[in-house]
Amino acid sequence: MSTTKKIAGAALAAALGVTTLSACGGGDTKDKPAGASDAPKSKTVTLVSHDSFNVTESVLKEFEQQSGYTVKVLKSGDAGAALNQEILTKGSPRGDVFFGVDNTLLSRALDNGIFTPYEAKGLAEVKPEYVLDKEHRVTPVDSGDICVNYDKAYFADKKIAPPQTLDDLTKPEYKNLLVVENAATSSPGLGFMLASVGKYGEEGWKDYWSKLKANGVEVVDGWEQAYNERFSGSAGGKKAKGDRPLVVSYASSPPVEVLYGEPQPAEAPTGVATGTCFRQIEFAGLLKGAKNEEGGKALVDFLVSKKFQEDMPLQMFVNPVTKDAALPELFTKHGVVVEKPENVTPETIAKNREQWVKAWTALVVK
Repeated sequence: MSTTKKIAGAALAAALGVTTLSACGGGDTKDKPAGASDAPKSKTVTLVSHDSFNVTESVLKEFEQQSGYTVKVLKSGDAGAALNQEILTKGSPRGDVFFGVDNTLLSRALDNGIFTPYEAKGLAEVKPEYVLDKEHRVTPVDSGDICVNYDKAYFADKKIAPPQTLDDLTKPEYKNLLVVENAATSSPGLGFMLASVGKYGEEGWKDYWSKLKANGVEVVDGWEQAYNERFSGSAGGKKAKGDRPLVVSYASSPPVEVLYGEPQPAEAPTGVATGTCFRQIEFAGLLKGAKNEEGGKALVDFLVSKKFQEDMPLQMFVNPVTKDAALPELFTKHGVVVEKPENVTPETIAKNREQWVKAWTALVVK
């Protein structure tokens, strides 16, 4: 997966010319709170992550000052590639904490034993539905929903109601309107395929894709091409003269379109079909063999702290997982709440992902 999926909010920001933080360190060592680590102030703790990790510099510096640790962020491509590297270096990790494994890859990470169990301080504030590993080898950090987005102007001009459910997408009025990402090469593409598995089950999901194919679904390799070239509703798609008013993206994409719009629109130009969504949950874990285990524990605690959780939505365009974290106004005003996303258990995904993707490819692409 690219993430949280991240999730592609950070990619969308990059596409619109916004620079993200790649690594951060330094900061003085004043104001050490009671109970903080007695480790040397110059000690470094390394976070290995996918490319979409981001945090406000002042928020990270505050953690560094309070903990006495300097944080190094090692970005390693998309989440799948980053996880593969940690599996290959199992026991001699490149860092102390890994962030970015999601529920589509979780069982693979746990089965390979790359994490040391650690129950994070603040875990009690995490909503129980996000705690998928009862052994606490990983800690939930964020969630995001992969959903079909629609071009509001297109449907208003055509006087057609935009689709809201997976079933809607197979109807004649939406023929040749949808572009999706390849489930074999793209995180949102895989998530959307899993939404169909969650909705229709093992017996019905392939029949659903047969209907989508007959209804003119277009498949491209990745999110960037789908959203910023083929989708008519995005800023990038408009420039590229995209002609598909339906695209698989994220529930957070409309707020991002507002945030980086020039000029900033009063209303998001895109909407979300809330009955088409698959929920991704991203986790962090203390890497087995970490050189700075105590620093790693402090960093995991930081990732579920209210400060980080409330900073995260506008940095990575994902939702917090803790009960006490408030969403920014941009999300509450222009975003949507997905009440009933489709879900497939990590164990079921791990058992079937490869064969599902092969079956999907044979059915839809070849």
